[in-house]
This record gives sequence, C-alpha cells and structure tokens, in this order.
Amino acid sequence: MKEVEVNHHKIVLVRNEGKFSAVGGLCTHYGAPLIKGALVGNRVRCPWHGACFNTTTGDIEEYPGLDSLPTYKVKVEDGKVYVTAGKQTLTKRVKEMSCRVPGVCHTVLLIGGGPASLQCAETLRQNNYGGRIIIVTKDEQLPLDKTKLSKAMNIEVEKILLRPSDFLQQHGIEVLKEKEVVSVNTEAKTVAFNDGTSQHYDQLLISTGARARAMQCPGAEMENVKLLESYKDAAGIYQMSLGKKAVIIGTSFIGMEVAAYLSDKAASVAVVGKSKFPYQFSLGPDIGKMTMKMLEEKNVKFYMSSDVAEMRGVKGRVKEIVLQNGDVLPADVVIVGIGVIPNSHFLKGSAVEVDSRNAVVVDKFMKTNIPDVFAAGDVASFPLCIREDKRVQIGHWQLAQAHGRVAALNMLNKQTELNSVPFFWTVLLGKSIRYTGYGEGYTDIVFKGNVDERKFLAFYMKGDDVVAAASLNFDPAVAKVAEIMATGKKITKSQAESEDLGWLQLP
Repeated sequence: MKEVEVNHHKIVLVRNEGKFSAVGGLCTHYGAPLIKGALVGNRVRCPWHGACFNTTTGDIEEYPGLDSLPTYKVKVEDGKVYVTAGKQTLTKRVKEMSCRVPGVCHTVLLIGGGPASLQCAETLRQNNYGGRIIIVTKDEQLPLDKTKLSKAMNIEVEKILLRPSDFLQQHGIEVLKEKEVVSVNTEAKTVAFNDGTSQHYDQLLISTGARARAMQCPGAEMENVKLLESYKDAAGIYQMSLGKKAVIIGTSFIGMEVAAYLSDKAASVAVVGKSKFPYQFSLGPDIGKMTMKMLEEKNVKFYMSSDVAEMRGVKGRVKEIVLQNGDVLPADVVIVGIGVIPNSHFLKGSAVEVDSRNAVVVDKFMKTNIPDVFAAGDVASFPLCIREDKRVQIGHWQLAQAHGRVAALNMLNKQTELNSVPFFWTVLLGKSIRYTGYGEGYTDIVFKGNVDERKFLAFYMKGDDVVAAASLNFDPAVAKVAEIMATGKKITKSQAESEDLGWLQLP
C-alpha cells in the first residue's frame, strides 16, 4: 500500500500480484487512515475499529460502518502509475440501492432500531428487493450510533444518526418509532404492538438487542437512579451530573466509559465494582488495574470488591449509597451498568426457540427454528466460526451489522454463512483499547510492550492457541490478528511468546 494525495484527498494505491488499484484512503466509519491498517490480499482492514474494504471494488466487506470506499481509475504507462480522480472527490460511496416496486406485496418486518435492522434493510435494497421494508423501534429517534452514547453523552442527535430520514425515504425503508412489539404469531405471520395495532409480515427479523439490567436493592427505584439505553438517557445523565456527585455501579465497558466522560464534568465520580479490578474477566486484571489508574489520575474514586446494600434518599431521590461493608457514598445521580438481558420477552408463548439466558437461537444463516423468522444482534445466540461453532451471545456493534447482512442475504435465498471475527473497542480519556476474537475461558495472557506504560499487545491463550487479542497504542496489531483469524489460521502460543513478531508484519 502507498498513500497518495489527489485534490487534497488521501487515496490508497495498492499493488496486489502485479495489479494496481486505488481506493479512498479513509475508513468510512470514523475516518481512520487505511494506510495504517492491515492489508491481506485485496482486502484492507481499518486499524481503529476493524472495518474491511475490498481494494479492487472499494466495497465494505466487514463492519462497522455503512458505506464503501470510492474507487479511482489507474493506468500504468512507461513504468509510471497514473491515478485519475473526478472533479468531485468523495470520501465515501453508498452502494447502489433499489427502492420499493409498486405492486410487490411482500413485506419484511425488522423489529428493533439498531445496526442489525438497518444493515438488513440496506442489504435487501442493495440486492434489488422490491417489497416493503418496515423497521419498528421503541426509540424516539431513527437508528443511531449508540456506541457514542457512553463516550460522548452530550452530543447532538443529528450527529449520531446512522442515516438521515430522507435517505431512508428515498430507498423505501419505513421506520415506525415509539412502537413496541408485545407478541408474535408465527402461524398467522403477524406481530402485535403496544398501541393495539398489528402488522403482517412475510419475513421477520428479531433484532431487539438487550436491555440494561436494573439494580435489585432497597431504594433502586428512585428517580435519579439511571440506566443508559437511549439518547434521552445519555442526555439526561449528562445534565444531572454537571457539577454534581455521580456514582457509577459496575466496572464493565459502559460504566467505565461513563466514569471517564464525567470525570471532568461532575463534582465527583465514584465507581463501585464487585471484582478486584475493572474488566477483570474480559480483559484481565493487568489491563483492569491500568485503566483504574488512568481514571484515578482524573480523581475518579474506586470502591472495588464491593456491592451496594441499599440506596437512601429523600422525596424519591437518592442522596447516598450504602455499600455492604458499611461505606456511605454521597450521590446526586446513580448510573447503573451491571450487564444486560436479551429483549425477547415478547416471544413468550410463541414457537420461536430461546435458550436458558433468553437469547434467540439461530444457525449460521441467522435462521431461527421457525421458517421466515430470523434473528440478529445482541438478542441472538449464534455459532461462532472461530471457536468451532461454539454457541455464543456477543454484544458487539460490528457483529450486529454482520448478522443483519447475513440475515438479509438468506431472506433472499442467497445462501450465506456468518463467518465474522468479533472486533470491539472501548475509549477512555481519549485512549482506545481494541479487542478481537473471543477470549471467554482463556487460561493465560501473553503481553508484548508494557501495560504500565500504556503501550501493549495482549494475546489471550486457551491451551496452545491464541483465542483473542487486545491492544493500546499498538496499531495495527489487533487488525492484523483479526485478519489472520479471518483466514482460519491458528495463532500458536510459541508465536505469541516469540521476541520476533515478524509473523504479524507490523510496520
């Protein structure tokens, strides 16, 4: 790869097996420079969040992000390579999409207003589906980039819309807002809503995500105890926290991101966690300890190996949190981030299979046990290709998009299996930790770099195999690992432990 500039726009020129191609140089998700990404064959993976693009066609092949890269004309003459750009140089390209065809009375109903539903809708239109597409969401807004809600809580809603309303109208994608599904009749192929109305479908996607788990302790029902699930929640928590005492319960990704964001906005931030360190079970104690130190430097106080006994308040508003060890924390606002529950309650009494955790069971084609009913995103329990088809439920934004695409293609009888490698990121105080793979049940961690210096690459081992990797200030290592995993190759313990990381081909 080589980065060149044409009309003040960055373009990536690629030579693969002697053939040249040129595509836009910035990832269409958040604008990362693709020159710093991982190139494998004719596919480049973004160093920041793992989106992949075909360097010949510019098409997006792995998520996050909705748009493809622009492509440019390349010719070789007398040993020189010429790249031609039009007068209007774009940074992103929307794949060609059809719209609704009059007279076609087939309906695809997508329950849930998240990335899985939107990706499913767009994939259907990209493949010339001419029927009716309806997205149903309980939210007040059109589909949003919800990953921003815990990282930038005071953001204008227009800035995080995944698509503006005129785009959706143009392509015949209907969005019914503030509407909740209460039941599904798979025999009659109808869905009933909370307002008493119902809708017939020919094919159905269940992509209702997961809801935040509420606290179960005395006082948890008070009005300034908040869950972060929607744009309204984020804006409300931000306003309530300004210059006030904020207490966050839970030290997973949402809780830690909120703590970091509020660290210079609230009068004080306290974090209560059950484990010894944040992220102890997902990223491990060393990384957890480092993130704790980062936030402590910003005056965030941690109360670890601890749990809430009760919340005390006046006139329905919390004033203090009592921990099980007797510590009392003053609180003007309490934000709860203690895990999630799949939104599948409306399937009770239906024939759709759910597992013991109430996740909807699907196969590699995102099909449920009922014909014409599919599921995707955080609500789905699916077979993970990189772990011998172990059934998992993973709440990653990128996977939800991949699920939506696979569901759409199989709705159109274009048989397509899910083969995505999970990719995830979290941001604390401007620093981004990247993560790929599936580390549950890991037995050991091999570190490169130095965690205390906040520059590291961590390999999560299960026996002799690397099952996941995480990094900070070590790009594009995690993108490279994801690409190796995507090819089906194993990464061994000896590779992870070797001094020479040449096999990763880091710059």
